[in-house]
Amino acid sequence: MIELLQAYWQPFLYSDGHQITGLAMTLWLLSAALVIGFVLSIPLSIARVSSRRWIRWPVQFYTYLFRGTPLYIQLLICYTGIYSIAAVRAQPLLNEFFRDAMNCTILAFALNTCAYTTEIFSGAIRSMAHGEIEAAKAYGLSGWKLYAYVIMPSALRRSLPFYSNEVILMLHSTTVAFTATIPDVLKVARDANSATFLTFQSFGIAAIIYLCVTFILVGLFRLAERRWLSFLGPAH
Repeated sequence: MIELLQAYWQPFLYSDGHQITGLAMTLWLLSAALVIGFVLSIPLSIARVSSRRWIRWPVQFYTYLFRGTPLYIQLLICYTGIYSIAAVRAQPLLNEFFRDAMNCTILAFALNTCAYTTEIFSGAIRSMAHGEIEAAKAYGLSGWKLYAYVIMPSALRRSLPFYSNEVILMLHSTTVAFTATIPDVLKVARDANSATFLTFQSFGIAAIIYLCVTFILVGLFRLAERRWLSFLGPAH
C-alpha cells in the first residue's frame, strides 16, 4: 500500500509528469460540464414550460433523449460515432473538434447534465405559487423582467436540494471518461491496478477520493441551502 501511494499519489491527485490526471482532471471535467449545462439549462427550462408547443416540444424531446439513454452510450456516440460520419470529417472545424477526446467528453457530459438540470429548473418554475407571480405582475413586471427578477431567482433557490443531487451524480458519472482515454481518477486507478495487481488498494484509493469530494460538495450545498432557503424553515 505504501509503495502504491509513493508511486501513484501524484497521478491520483494532479499529474503524471506529462499531463493533468486524477483528481484535477475529474474536477475539470465536472466543472466544465456543470458550467456549460447550467448556462444552457436556464433558457431551456423557460422554453420547457412555454405554452407554445413548437417551443416546448423540441426541448422536451431533447431532455427525454438524454435522460432516457445511458451516459456511457452518449459518450461513445460523441467520441467515436460522430467522427465516423464522413460529412463531419469533411468540415475542418468539426473534424478538429471531434478528434479531441477532451472535447467529446465534455460535450457528452454537458449535454447530459443540461437535460437533467433543465427538468429540475422547469419543475421548480411550474411549482411556483401563482400568487407570487401575480404579485410581481401587479408591480408592473412582465416578459423577460418577470423571469429575470422573480421567477428564475425563486426557481433556482428552490432547486438547490435537487440540483445538489445532480452535481453528485455528475461527479460519479465522470468515471466513464476513461472510455475516451481521459486520465481521470478511475483511469489512474486502473493503470495502478494493471501495474501492481493491488486491486483493492488501487480502487480503494479512488473510492476515498470520490468520497472526500462528495463530502465537500454536500457541505457546500448545505451552506448554500442554509443561506438561500432559510425562508422555507420554521418561523422563530
